[in-house]
Amino acid sequence: MKNVTILGGGIAGIEAAIYYRKEGFEVELISERSYVFIYPIAIWIPVHTNRFDDAAFSLDALAARHGFTLRIDRVTAINAKERSFTLAEGGIRYSDHLVIAIGAGKMKHEGIEHTLSICGAPEQSLLLKDKIDEIIAKGSGKIVFGFGGNPNDTSGVRGGPGFELFFNLHHRLTKLGIRDRYEMTFFAPMPQPGARMGTKALSMMETMFSRNRFASRYGKKIKRFEENGVVFEDDSVLESDLTMFIPAGDGNALIKESDLPLNNAGFIRINNYCEIEGVEGWYAIGDAAALEGPDWKAKQGHIAEVMARNAAHNSAVNLGLKSGDKKTYQDHLSILCVMDTGNGAGFVFRNDTKAILIPMPLVGHWLKIGWGWYYKMSKMGYIPRIPGM
Repeated sequence: MKNVTILGGGIAGIEAAIYYRKEGFEVELISERSYVFIYPIAIWIPVHTNRFDDAAFSLDALAARHGFTLRIDRVTAINAKERSFTLAEGGIRYSDHLVIAIGAGKMKHEGIEHTLSICGAPEQSLLLKDKIDEIIAKGSGKIVFGFGGNPNDTSGVRGGPGFELFFNLHHRLTKLGIRDRYEMTFFAPMPQPGARMGTKALSMMETMFSRNRFASRYGKKIKRFEENGVVFEDDSVLESDLTMFIPAGDGNALIKESDLPLNNAGFIRINNYCEIEGVEGWYAIGDAAALEGPDWKAKQGHIAEVMARNAAHNSAVNLGLKSGDKKTYQDHLSILCVMDTGNGAGFVFRNDTKAILIPMPLVGHWLKIGWGWYYKMSKMGYIPRIPGM
């Protein structure tokens, strides 16, 4: 039986572990955390709609269910030439068959410590909850949300969760009858944040901003963050009592220090089969990998899962464990999201041929809650997977 080691216990890593087992591999998954964190539903933790445990579930349970080995450890170095990686506690390990799914790093901004991120470490969702509770107890304030860009690779921009939490916080303040006491502003360095989702989605966002009295500050580069605000390139200041900011993805520091082939942003160069260029038997998937494709492409969870499944299939084909053609990830590139607002949602889909938006008042919110349950249950194998989900 062939062995494979998977680095990373996020959405891409666990999907790879499940599907490599389906292909008959002995699998070892190495993760820094003992749980999977479901970022798409973490937007509800800061507004008390979900508990932290609702967005996390045990890797031990997942490993037992699917029959792979789990090791909790931190990867400190990767050496492609030596075909090795180093663990903080486990030392140097060698692997002829490796899948790198350790995610991305973040763009560095001066004063970033003055912000919190819904796409950062899982614990930040709890810090955001405390900060929101604090500003509600205060009785008024200036709330500022935003996200950044990476000029070297635009696929790592992640603004959707920022908009979703922004809308959900508005919904909570409205339910409490205190929305009019707060200034709410969204900022981003690009002139039209959200434009990659298509013109219909962008129009919907503009309508929501106008209807709900949201302010915006678009098209100005971020100079630095301060304790009480955001300073832009023209030295203008956006005052804030609470700043939630999602930095764009950048190459993981560990990856940048390796001898792996990288693009300008520090993501691992792969071919269309998720094989790392020039390193036979090694694969990169999810946010760690450099995506090729149309300008609107974005790193999302469903693409990471496609890459994981393809890597398992292609490995089996390459090793002669099964027949058939290898599978490509670029054929599946699309933007897919249910943008939750707290009292509804909008279904957004875009690929090379179409861009659609379907408003889903009320029911959309409950569908996304149902998806969170479905994600856990289907990953554990308790219910069947729906194709494409």
